[in-house]
Amino acid sequence: MNTFFTADTHWNHKNIIRYCNRPFSSIEEMNQALIDRWNSKVAPGDRVYHLGDFAFGKKEDILKLTRALNGSTIIIEGSHDHIGEPGNYGFSSKHPLLNISIDGTPITLCHYAMRVWHKSHYDAWHLYGHSHGALRTPGKTLDAGVDSNNFEPLEFEELKKIMANKPPNGQFDSSRRKELHVSCETEL
Repeated sequence: MNTFFTADTHWNHKNIIRYCNRPFSSIEEMNQALIDRWNSKVAPGDRVYHLGDFAFGKKEDILKLTRALNGSTIIIEGSHDHIGEPGNYGFSSKHPLLNISIDGTPITLCHYAMRVWHKSHYDAWHLYGHSHGALRTPGKTLDAGVDSNNFEPLEFEELKKIMANKPPNGQFDSSRRKELHVSCETEL
């Protein structure tokens, strides 16, 4: 079993295409591309931590999406995730924030960036979504959202390589800077 991380898929959200300059011409094209990229990496027995803003729509719409995706999905609630019992929507579980450990690496998962995250937190990583690539975060923090990661989930081994090459806290790599300054907190 492999473990993956992603955020901000915003399935069924028409305006996200324009707000975040996504390379899709319609909701249907975006939805299918995100499903295809997810399933090309994630196998049925894998685990996926989705760090919020999964999809817009009714329970039936969300359940249709979760059934189309490989793996078992654990949802970290985002600003658009208003779900009741997670199993009724096809999720394994839901959490407002979650601390996990993989191969001895402690990881804090939250929809929102903790901008004062410091490496002294026992060398823990912090993965988040919400910002759609608009934040520069040095150290052991990373935007796991699809807008920052080729519209696909990141596998734990990929994350290890990314984290090993990130500048330490207090330093920014200007070559990775994004000038995306949008607010994706809008209605349909």
